[in-house]
Amino acid sequence: MRAAWYERRGAAADVLQVGELPDPHPGPGEVRVRVAVSGINPGDTKKRSDWLGAPMPYPRVIPHSDGAGVVDEVGPGVDEERLGRRVWVYGAQSYRAGGTAAQFTVVPAEQAVALPDAVSDEVGACLGIPGITAHRAVFADGPVAGRTVLVHGVLGAVSSMAAQLAHRAGARVIGTVRRTADLAQLQALEPSRWLEAVVTLDGEDPVAAVRGIAPDGVDRIVEVSFSDNADLDAALVRNGGVIAAFATRRARPEFPFWTMLFENTTIRLLGSDDFPAQAKREAAAELTQAAAAGDLVIPIAQPLALGRIAESHDQVDAGARSRVLLSPSS
Repeated sequence: MRAAWYERRGAAADVLQVGELPDPHPGPGEVRVRVAVSGINPGDTKKRSDWLGAPMPYPRVIPHSDGAGVVDEVGPGVDEERLGRRVWVYGAQSYRAGGTAAQFTVVPAEQAVALPDAVSDEVGACLGIPGITAHRAVFADGPVAGRTVLVHGVLGAVSSMAAQLAHRAGARVIGTVRRTADLAQLQALEPSRWLEAVVTLDGEDPVAAVRGIAPDGVDRIVEVSFSDNADLDAALVRNGGVIAAFATRRARPEFPFWTMLFENTTIRLLGSDDFPAQAKREAAAELTQAAAAGDLVIPIAQPLALGRIAESHDQVDAGARSRVLLSPSS
């Protein structure tokens, strides 16, 4: 099969290779997917770039955890009726060496989720890491119907889906963007469909702006930069509320302990590879339903050929607002 891989960590252009590798085959409880579209996430590029200084987990890694395609081979114990079915894939390179940046990927059968006819391969390839993280951020601490949810960084892949899922579930959703200039980019996501208001964090008084919309504070905060927003979040979270953080700019953030303590605040940290299996299943089901209903707006760039994988990684690292995809079989 044609695939991309790396055997050491470093800059994309230095370590990513493209060529031929042996075709993989599924083991018990697994399926093989012919990949139509491979989705790329910041987590994929961080793994490649030696972000935390960890050793290579495998001698060779085919990157990317997300994708979409067709089941073309099943392992022992898997119903052969799955053959030929369109699926979206998550976790392909989660504790595994072979991700979706290849013509074929092998995953546990439950990680290949039936993709409805109404949902494109491109959308399917965008659901995995960002969608499951977003779902966990919103719902890990119970239903949000009738509650107020503040979602930071709604231009981002995780946060935009979190806001849309919260709205779909009956929450009142307030979004933030870092700069006033970002508001123009936000319009492409049709925010009026799922945001009650948008607050700019470079404005004169973001706390007052949010309190003007939610005078009693907010029940949940979906946080993309805990180290930057800890004080802001402490000023806005309602007693008994939750701050669900999936990223931080500083690795050892400070936060106002006593303020949060007296508000009985829960800080939930989200590492998508290690969510409980049931949480992933629930997220996958809800994401599929939301996508099929047309309730997810996802800006997607034209998929690139596999040979442009280094370029695609650089686009993700540069903060591309549209989702960056590869087409391994083109």
